[in-house]
Amino acid sequence: MAAGGRQPGPMPDLGRYVVARPIYSEPAFEEENKKRAHLQPTLRERVQGACSCSRKKAFQITKSFLPILEWLPKYRIKEWIVSDIISGVSTGLVATLQGLAFALLVAVPLGYGLYSAFFPLLTYFFLGTSRHLSVGPFPVVSLMVGSVVLSMAPDDKFHIMSSNATGLNKTLIDTASRDAQRVVIASTLTFLVGIIQLVFGALQIGFIVRYLADPLVGGFTTAAAFQVFVSQLKIVLNVSTKNYNGILSIIYTLIEIFQRIGTTNIADLIAGLLTIFVCMVVKEINDRFKHKIPVPIPIEVIVTIVATGISYAADLEKKYNAGIVKSIPRGFLPPEPPAVSMFSEMIAAAFSIAVVAYAIAVSVAKVYATKHDYSIDGNQEFIAYGISNVFAGAFSCFVATTALSRTAVQESTGGKTQVASIISAGIVLIAIVALGKLLEPLQKSVLAAVVIANLKGMFMQVFDVPRLWRQNKADAMIWIFTCVASIILGLDLGLLAGLVFGLLTVVVRVQFPSWGGLGNVPGTDLYKNVKDYKTVVEPEGVKILRFSSPIFYANIDGLKSSLKSTVGFDAVRVHNKRLKALRMIQKLIKKGKLKATKNGISDSGATNEAFESDEDLDDPEDLNIPTKEVEIHVDWNSELPVKVNVPRVPIHSLIFDFGGVSFLDVVAVRTMKMIVKEFERIDVTVYIASHQDNIITKLEQCGFFDDNIRKDIFFLTVHDAVLYIQHEMMHRDIQDPIFEKISLMQESKEPIDFTETGNLDDELDVQEEAMRRLAS
Repeated sequence: MAAGGRQPGPMPDLGRYVVARPIYSEPAFEEENKKRAHLQPTLRERVQGACSCSRKKAFQITKSFLPILEWLPKYRIKEWIVSDIISGVSTGLVATLQGLAFALLVAVPLGYGLYSAFFPLLTYFFLGTSRHLSVGPFPVVSLMVGSVVLSMAPDDKFHIMSSNATGLNKTLIDTASRDAQRVVIASTLTFLVGIIQLVFGALQIGFIVRYLADPLVGGFTTAAAFQVFVSQLKIVLNVSTKNYNGILSIIYTLIEIFQRIGTTNIADLIAGLLTIFVCMVVKEINDRFKHKIPVPIPIEVIVTIVATGISYAADLEKKYNAGIVKSIPRGFLPPEPPAVSMFSEMIAAAFSIAVVAYAIAVSVAKVYATKHDYSIDGNQEFIAYGISNVFAGAFSCFVATTALSRTAVQESTGGKTQVASIISAGIVLIAIVALGKLLEPLQKSVLAAVVIANLKGMFMQVFDVPRLWRQNKADAMIWIFTCVASIILGLDLGLLAGLVFGLLTVVVRVQFPSWGGLGNVPGTDLYKNVKDYKTVVEPEGVKILRFSSPIFYANIDGLKSSLKSTVGFDAVRVHNKRLKALRMIQKLIKKGKLKATKNGISDSGATNEAFESDEDLDDPEDLNIPTKEVEIHVDWNSELPVKVNVPRVPIHSLIFDFGGVSFLDVVAVRTMKMIVKEFERIDVTVYIASHQDNIITKLEQCGFFDDNIRKDIFFLTVHDAVLYIQHEMMHRDIQDPIFEKISLMQESKEPIDFTETGNLDDELDVQEEAMRRLAS
């Protein structure tokens, strides 16, 4: 053996573990391990902690509010600047085109789409925590804004009468007044959405997005894609229809489109179909060969340039009456205050738009944050988008979030930080200041076709439904319900309906949770469902119930029914039947038809009036039995001399496995206390095991413990409880003699007299004395 070496010995078997420790009840564990008392800070201490300030804390708060102070000093100019410039230019071109296209969804002049693609980028650069998001318009959110705009400023409100050369009056639309009003509504809504997002961020309730589950968002965005498709279809066809809004609006729009399909403009239709085909083909090429193509082909930009040139050269507006952009304002408008008087009309829609816009942005941001190994601050994102929308609303913009395609371009072209966003904002700025006029000959059908081509990803979500159905039918139902509701009811009401439906499925799933009776895997401390494994064995005289759900008012009935199924009887029914039998036995003993002997009770040979038809459990006479007068220790598992069907109770202990119970409400605590008392009345002791610490605290707060129910019925594990029960039963069998116990038997029809003779009155006195002595 080498010097200082360890003496060789048998290697431990690392495939097994052996634990030797005491059986731990809750009080024993707390005493041995010296449980700490957690003192809640007072309100004054909380206020002092929140209001205290130091140089370090002030700097941390400043950095959390201005994330740019965190990443900009670490910016690697030599490594990142070229990638950010390339990414910014590519993203800026796409953002310019999408700004124009998405303005169609909002029903405002196209130039305001350029503003919406520019101003939000400026503030998010300083306030955002994502390095890759491209902030700006998104089709779903734009359509939601557009539905509010159309409902508050429909064409009907701007009809004017005009007389032509023949003297006939003709109804026209004052488009200038209409567009001005719609811009005010869209910018005011954007301002209000920003305020709501700011409030959410300040109150630290970024968690609200958690209630928008992936199936709900998938169904909602698919329905929104369908709504967007229908809204752009009439532009591709250049068919004029009424602007419907609200319930079934999409159905009415489709009906009117098909009624007027004969007025389709062929030039616009051809341009739109070609644009859709080319864009989708090139996008497919970009996806399939993204590892070989250094920069995705900016097909939207290419198609727009080509379509603009063709429209200008062929003069499509005059020759074929094609619908073109016509006018894009140059420069910027001065900031305008919101129309506060409109807040009350749009508050409900603003709330849903604020949540949806935030949910979409954060969902996309988390994908890229995970991919590039950095974190997203949900509450700071609320603040960033809130300030961005307030700022953008002052400059006549509509609500900003992020677009999947635009962000994908920024990331895939090498964008490293938000410097790429600032460069893309510069490209949009050039379009606003100098290049806007060049796009005026562009056909609107081309812009609408670009929007439709970008919906492919959202439409492909339909193929998620079969997978969801196989994995979780409840999630699939949420997807389908939200999608259908959003199509029929509109996006705002559809989102609300989907959210409520999703919460209801959670309630239903919690209301009917999984449960099962457990058995022991022999030779281990493991307990598994007896229905799932053949080798598990239930401890003798013990039933173990695992209820895998929080217990609250909605699933109390489920707990009770699972308890009855596990133990095989109803504790209340057993108790009432026993009282009924005892009452009959007492009457028969007093009448002399049953005799109490040292060996038991037998009938006296007379007609046994106790053998009568079993009465209903809920007989009021039986339910009002004074228990102290008739409660006698009886061997209830033997044959009784009265014809009362008393259910057999084959167990002496019941264990609740609370490993899956995260919380209890007041109703649950009251019910559990009642269950413990009901089983104690029929000599079954109830134990609770594997509970979490907060369960004990909640039980203490709700007054669960008293003189009869103590903490020593709580055990750290199910195995602790089983070992304790087995030890107690063994100790009871050794120590407790069969003394002063009466078994109720009907061994013979022959009368069995008392050993001591006496008259009937003396015999009854002896019997009553025995009854009193044996009563509890």
